[in-house]
Amino acid sequence: MTVYYTKEHEWVSIDGDTAVVGITDFAQGQLGDIVFVEVPKPGAQVTQGGEAAVVESVKAASDVYAPVSGEVIEGNQALEDDPSLVNTAPETDGWFFKLRLSDNGQLNDLMNADEYKAFVDSQ
Repeated sequence: MTVYYTKEHEWVSIDGDTAVVGITDFAQGQLGDIVFVEVPKPGAQVTQGGEAAVVESVKAASDVYAPVSGEVIEGNQALEDDPSLVNTAPETDGWFFKLRLSDNGQLNDLMNADEYKAFVDSQ
């Protein structure tokens, strides 16, 4: 699996034409304790850069943007029961949704791990 990152601090893990999307450890650290998550429903169409989910913390509410376009095939229902998974496992069990990619070429617009680290370090 290959993982890509956005400047809005989302990550996307690619396996074939399936993508798993979440927010980075850096993002959850900036947000603080997560108290609510709303994930998209299966069948929803998301567009690269468009709003796809909502995350609320004790500090702020924030949108989670789709790093790539596609059709949502699963939302992480575990986050609705335990939103703190985003804090404890942001890049594993705290994923937000899975989608079927509609345009693999969009991955070229994203950063790899080294580029993302350099981006975060420059903030």
